[in-house]
Amino acid sequence: MARQKVKDELLEHDYDGIQELDNDLPPWWLYLFYFTIIYSVGYMAYYHVLGWGELQEAEYRSEMRAAEVRYGGGETSPEVAEGGTAPVAIPMEAFTDDANLASGKEVYMTHCMPCHGVHGEGTVGPNMTDEYWVHGGTMKDIVNTINVGVPAKGMISWKPVLNPLQIKQVSSYILSLQGTNPPNPKAPEGEKVGG
Repeated sequence: MARQKVKDELLEHDYDGIQELDNDLPPWWLYLFYFTIIYSVGYMAYYHVLGWGELQEAEYRSEMRAAEVRYGGGETSPEVAEGGTAPVAIPMEAFTDDANLASGKEVYMTHCMPCHGVHGEGTVGPNMTDEYWVHGGTMKDIVNTINVGVPAKGMISWKPVLNPLQIKQVSSYILSLQGTNPPNPKAPEGEKVGG
């Protein structure tokens, strides 16, 4: 005849004076435990056996490739391209048409003018009309500076505020200010770019 289970029954062994109760685990704990086992088997099958999901390293590379295409200006760093094909390069060339430059000027007047002056002559921020650049004077450099900002100098990242097209438009407008000789320009800062 089977012995009836009694709640909080002590097992007949002890270890260093510690005794153990012979109680069943709570059902909620057992269900959670079984769920984690089933989930781990599904996870293993999805990512490692069937290969349907990208592993962490592959996901990182694909995200970096997408970022290079979107923001990088057509160049892919070796570590991004490693292990995968390089993305189709989108050249980071400045707009030269009047419509995009006008849109860039509007963005400039709204967000950049307080620090860089109405004509790009520089006030708190550097002069945008001379050949000297603090953070690089190529289209890619200007886009990067707008995207990441210069927190040490008080320039925020404009990426959360402006969309990629607006950033490209305002960068193109800034490049169009080169050599315009505005009144009262700020003294050159940074390194000379170009001839």
